[in-house]
Amino acid sequence: MTAIYRSAAGAAAVRDRYDTLLARWPVPSGQRTLATRLGDTFAVVSGPVDAPPVVALQGSGGTAAHWLPDIAALAGRLRVYAVDAPGEPGRTVAARPPLASSAYAEWLDDVLDALEVPRAAFLGTSLGGWWALDYALRRPARVTALALVNPAGIGRRRVAPLLKFAAYRGFGARGRRRSLAMVAKGSPADPARQALGEFTLATFEHFRPRLETIPVFPVERLRALAMPVQAHFGAHDVLLDQRDAAAKLREARPDADVRLAEDAGHFLPGWAGAAAAFLAGARA
Repeated sequence: MTAIYRSAAGAAAVRDRYDTLLARWPVPSGQRTLATRLGDTFAVVSGPVDAPPVVALQGSGGTAAHWLPDIAALAGRLRVYAVDAPGEPGRTVAARPPLASSAYAEWLDDVLDALEVPRAAFLGTSLGGWWALDYALRRPARVTALALVNPAGIGRRRVAPLLKFAAYRGFGARGRRRSLAMVAKGSPADPARQALGEFTLATFEHFRPRLETIPVFPVERLRALAMPVQAHFGAHDVLLDQRDAAAKLREARPDADVRLAEDAGHFLPGWAGAAAAFLAGARA
């Protein structure tokens, strides 16, 4: 596990803070460790047993705790499996196969099999949205619906903010705070999101993020999505050109429910109720 961290002590510090956040999970839940071909995968399970199953995938540098501010809205109508992705902080194996390979689709095959869920809806944010899209395109028969929140892999990646983040790294904790403030612009400051922001800052003090280029899905590929799609984009996302993403997805899937929030950034608020209603209506 230490390969994705700067030190073993840093890995332990992130794990301790993660456990503290998990203890604040606001709805009844259980925790599962799933055997996959990449290694053990950790999931937090919430919601009624007989509700439509949804696999929730967080973004780069995130964990299942990413869903803390929104899990109550989601788990009221859905059986949510919030999964720690491989190679990210959390309790899942540290493996990082290439994004362009079939490895993540095979991993998600194993996740569904271990959960004994033949088909599920997928909810993904940022890089988690990329994983959800990749799986939906590779395994359409196993995906009942797709809900995306500022996903990577559709719109153009913005370069200027990455250069700023690199410069801010030289300023230690103050620089990390400035980077987080850029990404979180427009996000409400409720207690759950504040706690999540502090955890993110602590994580990136120790965590080595992915540097790999994220493959982009062209319009022609997106046209192959065979399931209902809802997507939420923040027009002021500093990491991704989400105006471009919304336009591409609308071109590819005119029937998709595509929403562009003009006053929101990468940490997009206000999407959970609409996503829960959409996913609850897409039962297999």
